[in-house]
Amino acid sequence: MLIVGERHLAAVLSEYVAHYNGHRPHRSLGQQAPKRQSEVVDLATARVRRRPILGGLINEYSKAA
Repeated sequence: MLIVGERHLAAVLSEYVAHYNGHRPHRSLGQQAPKRQSEVVDLATARVRRRPILGGLINEYSKAA
């Protein structure tokens, strides 16, 4: 990813920090995110929704409604 200015850098860092603190698993927390949103989902019966972060460099997955 090319950063093209200070405003773009701030936007990219803001999105990454939100992902890092809200979704990414942490070893010290038993592979849970600091801001846990949901329980473990059985993927055999549930639909999964993918949300690209930072233009698709990172993906977040959640249970689809």
